[in-house]
Amino acid sequence: MSDVLISVILGIVEGLTEFLPVSSTGHLIIVNQFISFSDEFTKMFDVVIQLGAILSVIVYFWDKLCPFGRKNILARRRIINLWQKTIIGVIPALIIGALAADYIEELLFNPTTVAIALIVGGIILILVDRDNKRGSINSIDMLDYKTAFIIGIIQCLAMIPGTSRSASTIIGAMFLGASRVVAAEFSFFLAIPTMVAASGYSLLKVGFNLTPDELKILGIGFGVSFIVALIVISVFMNYIKRKSFKVFGYYRIVLGALVLGYFAYFK
Repeated sequence: MSDVLISVILGIVEGLTEFLPVSSTGHLIIVNQFISFSDEFTKMFDVVIQLGAILSVIVYFWDKLCPFGRKNILARRRIINLWQKTIIGVIPALIIGALAADYIEELLFNPTTVAIALIVGGIILILVDRDNKRGSINSIDMLDYKTAFIIGIIQCLAMIPGTSRSASTIIGAMFLGASRVVAAEFSFFLAIPTMVAASGYSLLKVGFNLTPDELKILGIGFGVSFIVALIVISVFMNYIKRKSFKVFGYYRIVLGALVLGYFAYFK
């Protein structure tokens, strides 16, 4: 299989799964068992295509994220307030990530951990969604700083591959009273500084010594991830206004069971 095709496939996987509560890291670990580049380049590639997904969030939510050029003072203050909540929410991940990221990657980045996390997270997602018929927090403005910080703490569970950063923040927000839409939106906003920090750290650790062919492959993966993620965000936001997260919970459970079965039998 050509490197370009591998790049396209992995970009699609990243774009499809990054912002759904199903774990993009878990999916990439599973897919990388079958197709991948060299170990070092795979690590860099997975980071770069995440940045493509981040860019899709910025583009999709631009009106809610950019305070510049606004004549309406109230709207500008609302956006600044959103960024303050987002920064507060990312603090726990920055601290724990800096202290334990390498240790977690060494011990937990394997298909078995991913499968177990998928199943457990799926069960919790179904249970929390069932109890969250109508959240009391119906807009980001209603989300206070304390709640944002607690959601940030819960987000740290996503350092376990297969848990899903999106799932952990959505579950945490809904558990604390946020509606499905608010939980999903804040999960997207919190992804920006969280993933930029994690990606920046990973890129510095891996290095930037790339050949022209590697740059081309990275560019293709980045572009595919961006386009697919942008489509997924739009579909997902429309979906959760009408339906629940349960389908994602069932998907996680089925996928986790299949992965456990496959690696128990073939490995």
